[in-house]
Amino acid sequence: MKNVLQEKLRKENYEKLLAIDNPVLHRFIAKYVELCNPDEVFVCTGSSEDIRYIREQSILSGEERKLATEGHTVHFDGYYDQARNEKNTKFLLPRGADLGPNINTIGKEEGLGEIHVLLKNAMRGYQMYVCFFCLGPTNSEFSLPCVQLTDSSYVAHSSVLLYRSGYEESKRLGSSQAFFKFLHSEGELEGGVSKNIHQRRIYIDIQEDTVYSTNTQYGGNTIGHKKLAMRLAIHRASKEHWLTEHMFLMGVHGPEGRVSYFTGAFPSLCGKTSTSMIKGETIVGDDIAYLRKKNGKMRAVNVEKGIFGILQGVNSKDDPILWKTLHNPGEIIFSNVLVTEEKSVYWIGKDGEIPKKGFNHSGEWTPGKKDDQGNEIQPSHRNARFTLDLKLLENLDSELNNPEGVLVSGIIYGGRDSDTWVPVEESFDWVHGVITKGASLESETTAAALGKEGVRKFNPMANLSFLSIPIGEYIKDHLNFGRPLRDPPPIFSVNYFLKDSKGDFLNEKDDKVVWLKWMELRSHKEVGAIKTPTGFMPKYQDLKRLFKEVLDRDYPEEKYVEQFTIRIPENLAKIERIKEIYKTKVRDTPQIVFEVLEEQKRRLNGARKKYGDYVAPDKFSNDALELRG
Repeated sequence: MKNVLQEKLRKENYEKLLAIDNPVLHRFIAKYVELCNPDEVFVCTGSSEDIRYIREQSILSGEERKLATEGHTVHFDGYYDQARNEKNTKFLLPRGADLGPNINTIGKEEGLGEIHVLLKNAMRGYQMYVCFFCLGPTNSEFSLPCVQLTDSSYVAHSSVLLYRSGYEESKRLGSSQAFFKFLHSEGELEGGVSKNIHQRRIYIDIQEDTVYSTNTQYGGNTIGHKKLAMRLAIHRASKEHWLTEHMFLMGVHGPEGRVSYFTGAFPSLCGKTSTSMIKGETIVGDDIAYLRKKNGKMRAVNVEKGIFGILQGVNSKDDPILWKTLHNPGEIIFSNVLVTEEKSVYWIGKDGEIPKKGFNHSGEWTPGKKDDQGNEIQPSHRNARFTLDLKLLENLDSELNNPEGVLVSGIIYGGRDSDTWVPVEESFDWVHGVITKGASLESETTAAALGKEGVRKFNPMANLSFLSIPIGEYIKDHLNFGRPLRDPPPIFSVNYFLKDSKGDFLNEKDDKVVWLKWMELRSHKEVGAIKTPTGFMPKYQDLKRLFKEVLDRDYPEEKYVEQFTIRIPENLAKIERIKEIYKTKVRDTPQIVFEVLEEQKRRLNGARKKYGDYVAPDKFSNDALELRG
């Protein structure tokens, strides 16, 4: 082992590595240094000098190019390598293990054999970067140390922006074997991008806490401690009785300077980032949260310290804070955008006219350019991204690095739903919320994003793509997590996409500010609510006051009735869809899931019998209907 490391590492890098007293770590690095056979190995300690070196290498290697604004760079992935490769993202399972039909797997022996063949000499002619990170704040119960090996300076640079340095944490932990390991190689390059994308592989070994990725550059496949190692954390959390969630974490500011922290899970294109970045509130994180029980309360941290965000649709009106950050000097990596002659960037949905020419992921670009299949190439890829450190945002919450995390006041689930859920609603209790809000989450596809509009996609807790345990077990974990909590945080649903009979949206884009303020007040029991068959809804007078205070806007009662009318046929249809999924497609569904859904069905049928198919919320204000939840 030492011979391999001494041969490939210069003295200063070898000493950096040996300063971590962890033979298991050393053996892992030595094994893959020998297999991948890089010309050089650089060990990053997280020091300013080491980070500067990685940043410089990303420019020298051509993986990033400087833009006109100071600190801004651009990276291009291959034309067909710009999204998570779900088909070839698989869990390595030993014989006899089974994660259920919803999770992509491959036999461990077969998968390791394949990935080792692909990685043999994959880094010859290149430099390997060995980077240490910490998921969650350092020196904390939440801390998860990680090591990443990659031959991509872009990936190393992105990870440095996204994650807290873990080198000192790894030294502190010494011989602990609880770290996550991630190995990535771009594979053979052609024109600066991965050539053999037909051999893209992202394999996850949950037994050994290791992720392997090769023949890809796209961040979602290669920046291992984001989506990929999140899957490792879900498995770890399940064993240790905490939760890894695909959630933002934000501070909602209430009366008299109070800050209440909310988590929120939304599928893609459903308002997750725009909610976490609402002006006047503060952001702790936009993507992944770890949740733990401490002294009978729920506390949470942001796994990351940066953002790997989607650019499409970001504009000055709807995203003023992010817009300002993206147009000021600072260390930001743009990927798969259009670069103009002036070395500025353009993305789909940005303010202003589309440039007449530029350079993008397809090469030189002009409007109307088509690919080999005759498809028109847009100025930027719809999955164009930006990577930055949260410290660049003016609305960053001061609690980001609190090792104790923040106290969670409420949990929000939201999806794209044109006809069922009301704009905001509170569940009756923890179990009702987990089952009817989180475990029943669906989202409709959009024509712009996925080709066919209005297809409902089942996505429990907005986390289906990242589960490393069976769905039934995941639901049990949530139900069990809430049992010992004293006064668990309320669970809410939101829906920004409800439409009227003509197909027009019933929500204005900024209505979400009012829904947040109402949820903050409810979490402290400072406003009442109307008990309906599906949950607690806001009272009209409370929303009327909040619309005036927060948005300086009148809120007509007819608007309230239209938005908060319970659509009983649609709610009943949803219950039947969800029950069918849990009966036929989910293994070992807890029986309580069906019981709670049946109770909701009985309440809805009772209301239907009394009031009809569509019921305004005021009908329930003084209703004697049994609403036991």
